[in-house]
This record gives sequence, structure tokens and C-alpha cells, in this order.
Amino acid sequence: MLKITTIRKEKGAFYQVKFEDKRELRVSEDLLVRYRLLKGTEIDEKIFEEIKKSAGYDIGLQLAMNYISYQLRTEQEMRIYLKDKEITSDDSQKIIQRLKELQLIDDIGYGKSYVRTQLRLSDKGPQALMQQLRKKGLKDEVIQEVILLYTPEDQFEIGVRTATKMLNTIRGKSHRETLQKLRMKLMQKGFSSDIISMVMEEIPNEKDEDDEWDALQKEGAKLIRRHRTDKQKIKQKLYQKGFDFDLIQRFIDEEVLDED
Repeated sequence: MLKITTIRKEKGAFYQVKFEDKRELRVSEDLLVRYRLLKGTEIDEKIFEEIKKSAGYDIGLQLAMNYISYQLRTEQEMRIYLKDKEITSDDSQKIIQRLKELQLIDDIGYGKSYVRTQLRLSDKGPQALMQQLRKKGLKDEVIQEVILLYTPEDQFEIGVRTATKMLNTIRGKSHRETLQKLRMKLMQKGFSSDIISMVMEEIPNEKDEDDEWDALQKEGAKLIRRHRTDKQKIKQKLYQKGFDFDLIQRFIDEEVLDED
């Protein structure tokens, strides 16, 4: 018979049970009560092995319940968590199955909740959301189902809102370069080319001549410091930055000294 010498409470609802022959078990409170484990209690080898076999699953399930109580988790996130907690793969599989039966693990439900939340809080397009869901371990067929919640109307509305905010942060560029950067940023945010084209139609397309001239002078001043009086190089660089040729020539005539 195996005699219990010590029972020590650990962090969470777990207990360390030590026996006279120096063996130990880490058990949940449920197992402690179920097997009436008390200091001085004696159990046989069969019961010891039974408790040991149940302990991993029982502890893993309680850890999983605690982990999932803070927020929704995907199946992949739960598997990684249980592995980090040194729960065996067999016990992890049983735990995942039990959580699915209790509808506490549901990748479709997780995906839908994630998309709805991002629609309220995020400035990202559907491609970016799909990429995030892949990282969380959702299968492609699940992602394709839940991303339908992100309707084209939503994409357009969020795209316009995002583009308007971006427009206020792009300063000192030519009108053409500003629009190019805006397109690129929307693409990086995960919006499709069709949605981007629709969004760009909502962006004011009239350039302010005074702003354009100010932006050209700032860019031109940098280029003069870099290329001195190399007019051709300065013209080429300014044109690449999206400024009109007539405006560039005006700057060259007014600001760039002759090479002579």
C-alpha cells in the first residue's frame, strides 16, 4: 500500500500529493475529492495508476477551461497552450474533443467573432484579416466561410474611412505621388484592386496648385543640395516624384543656377 505523507496546495486548483515511497502526483481538486485523498490515506498500486492516468487529462482540462475563460481561442491556439503546459498529445486530443462537445472550441464561431470585431475596430481589408486567421490556425474553408461577413459595402466604407485618414498623414508629396502612395497603402492593408479603385474615386482629384508648388520647392531644395546644378538630374528626379513638367521647368528657371 502507498501512504500519503504530504498534500500541498499549488497555484490554481491543483495539489501536490507526496507518498511515503517518495513518489508524487499532481492532481486537481476534483480528483482529490473523488478519491478522498487525505494525509495518512493509503491506496494500492492500481488506484495510484488510475489517479496518475486521470491526472493529466483532468489538470489539462482545468488549465484549458481557465485559458479559454479570458477570451475565445482557436483549436490551434489551445493545442499550443496545452503542449506548453506539458500535457500529453493523447490527453490534449481528448481535451480538445471535450471542449468541442461543450462548444467552447469552435473555429467557425471564433472566425465570425473575429471578423465582426475587426469590422468595428480595424482599418484592414479582407485579405489582411484572412492572413491573420490563417496564423491563428483556421482552415481555408473556414476562413472562406467567415470572411463573407466582410461585405463589399463594408469594404468600401472602411476603405474610404482609412484612405481619408491616410490622406491627412501624407505630406509634402506631389498630388500624383500622394495618390500612388494611397493606393499602395490600401493594398498593404489588404483591400482588393476593385475596392481600391472605387475608394480612389471618392478621393478629391483636384490638386491645389499652391500646395503642389510648395511640395515641389521642398523636394527641389533637397535635390539641389544633393545634385548642385545638375539640371537634368534634378528635372528627372522631380518628374519621377510626380510633378508636372511645366512646374518643374518653372522651378529650374527660378531656383537652379546656371552651370557656368
